[in-house]
Amino acid sequence: MSTQTSRHTARNIFLLLLAMGVAIAVLRPALSQDQTTKDKTEKTTPRDSTDVSGAKTFRYYCASCHGADGKGHGPVAASLKAEPADLTMLSQKNGGKYPSDHVLYVLSNEGQESVHGSKEMPVWGPIFRKSGGGDQNLGRLRSHNLTDYIKSIQAK
Repeated sequence: MSTQTSRHTARNIFLLLLAMGVAIAVLRPALSQDQTTKDKTEKTTPRDSTDVSGAKTFRYYCASCHGADGKGHGPVAASLKAEPADLTMLSQKNGGKYPSDHVLYVLSNEGQESVHGSKEMPVWGPIFRKSGGGDQNLGRLRSHNLTDYIKSIQAK
């Protein structure tokens, strides 16, 4: 690997880690406010719990880039190489039909979706994978619930 490629890779990893840190710092107060009225047993993250609701999973894993409203203007969007997609327009861009299969495909990282990482190091790790390490059934459930949630925020 060339020195230039190594520097580029190191820079991208640094930017990703920086973006994730900013997202956590920005979103943590909002997530904490949601928790004030909930039972203390619900304070685990979606990764650590069996609470896999689509809305909660979206807030935790997607909102930092795609925004709380799904329109692509999350707090770390400006630091990314590619602009995050407006997830509310998926149906409209697909002839009025929500592309559930494609959304599941992107979440599971089965392809080479470079925006969401490679198979070797996806941004979310095994959280949404259908195969490979982790609880595969829980990963599928998260993916399906998140896909349904994204469907619910489609522009009319």
